[in-house]
Amino acid sequence: MTTVSKGLKRRGRLIREAFSPPRRSPAAAASAPRQVKEPQPAQAAPKPAQPAAPAAKAAKPAKAAKPEKPAYVAPHAGRLVDSPVFVLSSVRSGSTLLRVLLNSHSRIRAPHEMHLRTLHVNLTRPFTAEAMKGLELDRPELEHLLWDRVLHVELERSGKDIIVDKTPANTLVWRRLHECWPNARFLFLLRHPGAVMTSLVNRRTDPDLEAIHAEVLRYAETLEEAQAGLDGHVVTYERLTADPDKTTREICDYLGVEWEEGMLEYGQKDHGAFRPHMGDWSEKIKSGKIQPAREGNHYEGLSPQLTRIAEAWGYPR
Repeated sequence: MTTVSKGLKRRGRLIREAFSPPRRSPAAAASAPRQVKEPQPAQAAPKPAQPAAPAAKAAKPAKAAKPEKPAYVAPHAGRLVDSPVFVLSSVRSGSTLLRVLLNSHSRIRAPHEMHLRTLHVNLTRPFTAEAMKGLELDRPELEHLLWDRVLHVELERSGKDIIVDKTPANTLVWRRLHECWPNARFLFLLRHPGAVMTSLVNRRTDPDLEAIHAEVLRYAETLEEAQAGLDGHVVTYERLTADPDKTTREICDYLGVEWEEGMLEYGQKDHGAFRPHMGDWSEKIKSGKIQPAREGNHYEGLSPQLTRIAEAWGYPR
């Protein structure tokens, strides 16, 4: 330790000397002529201002800042599941009922909510992004590959050939889903916004009406954007419960599969546990039977924004 300490001190001294200005020897300092300060003349009266001489050269304009290099965007990689199906809906719109009806089909796998948008990939070291760039990958594409693999594993385990994800929050990231799967298919599940509001109020212990309105409005407006930006098939919860036979037949036509009568008897099939964060877990869905939609004047007390959307969706006043 003593040897190391001495070495560090010596190197520190050498570094200081290397970066210090050269010193003058005492002999050189003595022989150098002394600088005598000349007496300053009395300050004269200010002279009249003279026109400024023209500048020899025009000042160069300041250099513009270089534009930032655009972030790397990876090309689209292949997908194991080419054409998954996504149910886009608001919360409390009957998506769990639609899931179990579809999952009762021999060719359709519709598991509980998968929440793909919450699965993330983290590049934890500074050089990781460059390493992935060398493989023509970036973080969004790595997440897309992860999402695709999750669907593929679930589909393989089921032994079926069509997979449906009905997570309501998928509605909020519909653009990302379309980017990940350009060949994806979409089911737009609508329910009267007033009925959705009522369902949320009844479900929550201490409902915040303002927060519930903001939530329903956000989903409704995003659903409108998704319908304008995507091709898909529209289903309404009211019609699904009133005429499940015809409604499920139309869905099967859209998905390119034969309709099966057993779809309507979903209570005879195993759909996994009904529990929070994975779909509806009420006694209504656990009954195994399709029950009619709640009746009432759903326009009563509805905000102008949600009223406009309900009318645009075809719900009569």
